[in-house]
Amino acid sequence: MEKIRIEKTTAPKPKCDVSKIGFGTVFSDHMFIMDYEKGKGWFDPRIVPFAPFMISPAAIVLHYAPEIFEGMKAYRTPEGRVQLFRPIENIKRMNISAERMCLPQIDEEMMMEALKEIVRVDQDWVPSEPETSLYIRPFMFGTDEQLGIHTPHHCIFSIITCPVGSYFPEGINPVRIAIEKDDVRAVKGGTGFAKCGGNYAASLRAGEKAAAQGYAQVLWLDGVERKYIEEAGGMNVMFKIDGKVVTPALLGSVLDGITRKSLIAILKSWEIPVEERPISLDELLEAINTGRLEECWCCGTAAVISPIGELAFDNKKYIINDFKTGPLTKKLYDELTGIQWGTRPDPFGWTVPVI
Repeated sequence: MEKIRIEKTTAPKPKCDVSKIGFGTVFSDHMFIMDYEKGKGWFDPRIVPFAPFMISPAAIVLHYAPEIFEGMKAYRTPEGRVQLFRPIENIKRMNISAERMCLPQIDEEMMMEALKEIVRVDQDWVPSEPETSLYIRPFMFGTDEQLGIHTPHHCIFSIITCPVGSYFPEGINPVRIAIEKDDVRAVKGGTGFAKCGGNYAASLRAGEKAAAQGYAQVLWLDGVERKYIEEAGGMNVMFKIDGKVVTPALLGSVLDGITRKSLIAILKSWEIPVEERPISLDELLEAINTGRLEECWCCGTAAVISPIGELAFDNKKYIINDFKTGPLTKKLYDELTGIQWGTRPDPFGWTVPVI
């Protein structure tokens, strides 16, 4: 494995007050970069000062969008240590996304070392204030200079980081979600299970429409029958119905969320029944109308857990749990973030120390 070359900046940026910046708007001093060439493989892994890329206007990513990414965090513990949360899951998922988008695989050991090293180099950027972390964005894209649709032969893999607080201004307080009935995010056989930019670009129009009406996100229905719940704008979704937690099954159009996977493991350890299955909009609305829907939440790396206080569909509004954070939602949030920030035991062995 080629050694990572490190070139540190001579002009470090001043640290910011995380409470006063938007999510993902201020970036740390350095970035990891590695190049790929077909027949040669990945080469020249390096950490350099954060700066723009130099790519051709004909670069394939600008025209045909062969691009993937991941989202993860580094957390500072009360003792001052820094740790990652289930990074191998992100690494494996990135290679799954790469296979779907015809991008090259990355050696798991190489990517793990790159993640740890960029965090070590920029460790002063890992905030210590409550509810803060260092967001880590690994991404890959094709750079071939050719206007023709083909599998990329040249790529860049990079990692950038940024200190963050809560993703939603509401924090752990409930958000309002609009159920989208017109636009479609993904279908089985498409790229819904991959973490690629095109999925999110396809969601922007519905997101803008929902935001204009005061909603934080949209909740997607399946793209074929427009009948089954899939996921929220950038997060998975879970419903507590009749004492059971129900979450849409992974059938090829829903992202295999690492937060989702972790919550399922925690729930099962508490002996709370979990069902991964299709859940129709009709079933959900019936559960709301009969009082059987006790609470529901979105979950993902950026926001961790976001309670849903209101669902809107077809000009009707449905209030969930009196627009209050449910007890199970709060208990899950406290348990998961406690493991991530090192304030609670990690019985699953999910955390990976960096410093």
